[in-house]
Amino acid sequence: MKHQQSRLGILWSFTRPHWRTVAGGLGLALVGSATGLASPLVTKRVLDTLEGSASLTAPIVALVGLLIVGSAISLWQWILLGTLAERIVFDARASMVRRFLRARVGEITSRPTGELVTRVTSDSLLLREAASSSLIGLINGSIMLIGSLILMGVLDLPLLGTTMVAITIVVTLFVLLMPGIAKAQEAAQGAVGHLGGSLEAALSAIRTVKASRAEDRQEERILDDARDSATHSIRAVRRTAVAWVIAWSGMQFAIVVILGFGAWRVSEGSLPVSSLIAFLLYAFGLMGPITEISQNLTTLQSGLAAAGRIRELANIDQEATLHPSPVAGDAMASRAGGDSIMELRDVTVSYGPDLEPAVNRVSLAIPRLGHTAIVGPSGAGKTTLFSLMLRFIEPDSGQLLLDGQQYASLSHHRIRRELAYVEQETPVVPGTIRENLLFTHPDATEDEIWRALREVMLEEMVLNLPLGLDTSLVTTEVSGGQRQRIALARAILRPTAVLLLDEATAQLDGLTEAAIQRCIRDRSVRSAVVTIAHRLSTVIDADRIIVMDDGKIRAAGSHEELLRTDDLYRGLVEALRIADRQPAIGAMVSG
Repeated sequence: MKHQQSRLGILWSFTRPHWRTVAGGLGLALVGSATGLASPLVTKRVLDTLEGSASLTAPIVALVGLLIVGSAISLWQWILLGTLAERIVFDARASMVRRFLRARVGEITSRPTGELVTRVTSDSLLLREAASSSLIGLINGSIMLIGSLILMGVLDLPLLGTTMVAITIVVTLFVLLMPGIAKAQEAAQGAVGHLGGSLEAALSAIRTVKASRAEDRQEERILDDARDSATHSIRAVRRTAVAWVIAWSGMQFAIVVILGFGAWRVSEGSLPVSSLIAFLLYAFGLMGPITEISQNLTTLQSGLAAAGRIRELANIDQEATLHPSPVAGDAMASRAGGDSIMELRDVTVSYGPDLEPAVNRVSLAIPRLGHTAIVGPSGAGKTTLFSLMLRFIEPDSGQLLLDGQQYASLSHHRIRRELAYVEQETPVVPGTIRENLLFTHPDATEDEIWRALREVMLEEMVLNLPLGLDTSLVTTEVSGGQRQRIALARAILRPTAVLLLDEATAQLDGLTEAAIQRCIRDRSVRSAVVTIAHRLSTVIDADRIIVMDDGKIRAAGSHEELLRTDDLYRGLVEALRIADRQPAIGAMVSG
């Protein structure tokens, strides 16, 4: 019971901002119910008039008036509640999208993407009726039911007693069936989330799936989730069907009993025929509120399950955005107080309380100008170091500083405004080439865009496309190397204090790589460039090389110095069979 009350509170939280509209819809529903309740009494008056000499005009006009008013109110209510439902769905989706995009990176990457998408697309739809019309329907149906029973009691108490027995049986069975329907609905929605996650993962790795001849295995895994969803949905459908049949059959049987009992009372002279007909109209009308109540209870169960799944996302940790930014302007002005643009001071971080630190007591200063390369075997902590710099994760201990200011005093937005980042997978943003390039610098001019494309040797390729910069990257096949260059052009388009590259040349041919290396060298003259180096050509060109191992900085220096003094660095070079000061061929082990 407490669980259901909690879920109702969650559902009401989506409806509360629109309470005025809900109140208006409820008012319209009650007026519509009043017209429905008045119709059998007016009908009785018509029948009574037939037995006398009074005019039928007034009761007939009253019936037509009730019909017109009821129809107008129904139309108004339908539009009002339909609009409300869509607004609630939009609000729920907006809150989830906002929470996803402002969440800590680890909170999103630790969850299947497909399941998060399902919360926004599928679960939010289940709120449509539950958070808008179902609550109104329950209240209206209950009032309609109670009003009908009161008026039936006015017409004939013995017949009302017979009706109450049937309603009590139907309601009792409904109450017993509702928890099972709710559990089945929630389980079905959970399975849909797993289905979305599995399908998204398979489609994202479709080339690997096909190359591994794993289509059948992946299909079976995904269909297992689909079967699970279908099983729970079928269970919910069966229980809902039983509930509906009980309601319909119970009321039909009650009407038969009422008709027989009422006919006997008419034959005994205890009940006028007009009262029996009016009572039967109310009895037939009871199917309306009972159906409305049962239908809205079923809808409400689905909505409660969806509201609970959506509200679970409230536990996703958000990035802090309220820290003041003491330095104004688009880029931090160089200060005479220090040579370092970024510093890590005795920083330690781990990905779990029982796990070994991924970075352990690291201290590192990044010069304002120049190229710093970070190398090391897999698991050395290189990627974690970038995540710390970009504030994707927070250190367990130690401090990070940007231009002499502690990270804790700056917002995430303020820090990232000074950093440009190219990740190893180099994903393209859905949209056109122009939209991708403007992603980090929306105010860039056309000349700046083409200059960036020229630096990464993409100008000719884009010029040869029929739509040029407006070519969609969703429908156009883009190679890994082209994705890397688009991502790099996007990064260098905006002037920043630090450029972070998770090996921007890993998928490039020799000529293009040489051009990109020139681009990096030019950038390092104006700002800091930090690369995670997977190719030795990047290392050789660096002004300073940081060697990491087991979460710690083991050595630092130039290529020549490290070859002489560090066994691990020498082993990395020798493993690739690259002579001293020769261009790199192949890739270093990534971290």
